[in-house]
Amino acid sequence: MLEPAFQADVVVVGAGVAGLSAAHRLTRAGVRTAVLEAAPWVGGRMSTEKVDGFRLDRIGQLLSTSYPELRLTPGLGALSLRAFAPGVLLHSDGRLRHTGTPAGGGSARGALQAVRALASAPRAVPAPRSRSGASRDRTGPSWSRAGTPLGGPLDQARLGAALARIAATPVERLLSRPELPARQALAARGLPARTIDGFVRPLLAALLCDPELTTSSRCADLALRAFASGRLCVPEGGADVLPELLAGALPPGAVHTGVRVTSVSTTSVTTADHGEFRCRAVLLATDARAAAELLPGLRVPDFHPVTVVHHTMAEPPATGAALLLDADRRGPVAHTAVISAVDPSRAPAGRALVASTVLGPPPPGVDTAVRTHLSRLYGTSTAPWETLAVHHTAEAVPAMRPPHDLRRPVRLMAGLYVCGDHRDTSTVQGALHSGYRASAAILADLGAAGSMHQADPAPTARETPAAA
Repeated sequence: MLEPAFQADVVVVGAGVAGLSAAHRLTRAGVRTAVLEAAPWVGGRMSTEKVDGFRLDRIGQLLSTSYPELRLTPGLGALSLRAFAPGVLLHSDGRLRHTGTPAGGGSARGALQAVRALASAPRAVPAPRSRSGASRDRTGPSWSRAGTPLGGPLDQARLGAALARIAATPVERLLSRPELPARQALAARGLPARTIDGFVRPLLAALLCDPELTTSSRCADLALRAFASGRLCVPEGGADVLPELLAGALPPGAVHTGVRVTSVSTTSVTTADHGEFRCRAVLLATDARAAAELLPGLRVPDFHPVTVVHHTMAEPPATGAALLLDADRRGPVAHTAVISAVDPSRAPAGRALVASTVLGPPPPGVDTAVRTHLSRLYGTSTAPWETLAVHHTAEAVPAMRPPHDLRRPVRLMAGLYVCGDHRDTSTVQGALHSGYRASAAILADLGAAGSMHQADPAPTARETPAAA
């Protein structure tokens, strides 16, 4: 009999952030680990296309500086996060309005002070435009005292108090609340419909990729808690930087790309063209559908489709590094940003990059529809803009409809494990946290838990389950 080409203690199937983070902890604990990835690159859905000096994320999930796993996961010490401007820009009734947490206000008190300040904040109106359609004001929107976006001072005080409470509430207490679809839970909490439709709904749509707010209210609460406690951000250099850092921290030869797995058991993995990998345990770290194809019977959730459209231009819209949300829902774009103002490394010198996200099935002629909508959102002509890419991902984000188990088991049986964002929350935080849980279960079964505690000095510092 021919010996297999590779052998390891643990074989991880899938080189997304969940599998890579688990492999990193297993390796640090002294467990020989091999990672097999069918694609030519690591990262799974966290991938970035490079075109003429531009870095174009395929999905562009938003991160938060408050995600615990970004600081607790070994291998991410060199990760640089680029934060959006504090708060968000809301496009409502044809005007731009700013609201949210001030710089450095990543706390309950900061959130409360930010929203209370809105009572005296002026309202944005579109900047004057030249005959060419370009805005004359390149420093930002102009402001008038025509009102505030979230109702009167009482409404804003209620919202501020709600953000402050949720930022200060322990995760376990949030998860003990009755579980409803997010839109029903919000309506039952006493916030005015104007506040929900004008701020909370578009914000949660951007954070959860769920414009109809069918997500579990517990998951929505975790998303609001992350927003109120930190700053929205993206990895510097593109989404693929995060998995590449994890892969680069593994020993040389530990990650094998272009290897398609056809079957798994508790002691081996069979591939299409690279023979058999014998091992002591197997960790499935693929997306939910691929995992179910290898192990029939695993649950496959519904998914939220996401389309990201990238445009470039010489002179960017005058919104700076803000995340712009559409509260009117009068076009396909849910949120957009001059992403090169947030992270200058994503565009070559002298060019700006705008990334816009469409949630749900894209409309026919998606680029034309997006351009028309962006012209209204930014108050400028998009005719001179160049389309760089349109990335559509039908199964971008696993749906988290109630009842949603944030502690979905990662240990199927001794020797067979599964992780990914479909086992926790459908966020980068959830994927990383599931990788932590899976590696802990494997090490406990292999009798190497003590090694993990030595390698990971603060395993109990996490908020459990996924704190975002």
